[in-house]
Amino acid sequence: MAFDPTAPVSAELRRRRFRPIPVRMLVPNVITLLAICAGLTAIRLSTEGRMELAVYAIVFAAALDGIDGRIARLIKGQSRFGAELDSLADFVNFGVAPGLMLYFWQLHELKNGGWIAAMVYAISGGLRLARFNATMDEPNKPPFAANYFTGMPAPAGAITVLLPIYLAFVGLPMPPALLTAFYTLLIAFLMVSRLPVFSGKTMRMRVPPELVLPVFVSVIFFIALLVGYPWYILSAGSILFLLSLPMGWKSYRDQAQRAAAATPAEVGGANPAPSYPPATGNTKQPDDDRPERLH
Repeated sequence: MAFDPTAPVSAELRRRRFRPIPVRMLVPNVITLLAICAGLTAIRLSTEGRMELAVYAIVFAAALDGIDGRIARLIKGQSRFGAELDSLADFVNFGVAPGLMLYFWQLHELKNGGWIAAMVYAISGGLRLARFNATMDEPNKPPFAANYFTGMPAPAGAITVLLPIYLAFVGLPMPPALLTAFYTLLIAFLMVSRLPVFSGKTMRMRVPPELVLPVFVSVIFFIALLVGYPWYILSAGSILFLLSLPMGWKSYRDQAQRAAAATPAEVGGANPAPSYPPATGNTKQPDDDRPERLH
């Protein structure tokens, strides 16, 4: 039967279609939309030559990206719509925006070569996010793999790829455009690589009561340093993060080796092989008494 758009809609169908949405489901999405606004504003500011404000906007977007998921889990506001929106926001804020910022800042001096470097970085950010979404529920992951990202995370890649801009604002000479292009391609490669990067998402840290106030003071002190000396803090943080990548790879390899060594021992301990007396020429074991083959 053909669909009649003029047919009246039943009250039950109307209620199901226009169900009220709890406010707790909207709060994480509003934060994600604010992050998208920050990323788009960073692109506009970079085209106008106001690079300092553009970097501030990307850092603000990264901070919002770090809290929207946690707030959603805290208030039980997770949704499929929110997850898809967060992925689109990450592609804009940490893929497209940093690539364009670098192009307008220096890579345009290489003409097509600089544009290719910026474009490869943006595409790598999109591919990294697509792989993350596709392998999020992979059943064959070892348990310890939940502590690691596969490849450099997109927010960390966005903050790290802007290192040449931080160093220039510190007062160091601006690097050659070709070196900036190679550095951009290096970060793009790290984002799409299989390099294990420690995430720390599954760590449940509890602060002793006597350390609560010192932790608050430390956080406030760090924020004050970031506001007062942003380029020094961002430069040091980016360099330390890059130096920590081999440590994450080594930690993952060590855990994988321990898991591979423990698996045969656990299998052997769970199903110990039965022992039989030595066979002699005069004794005969029936077929039913032979041990089953281990699979």
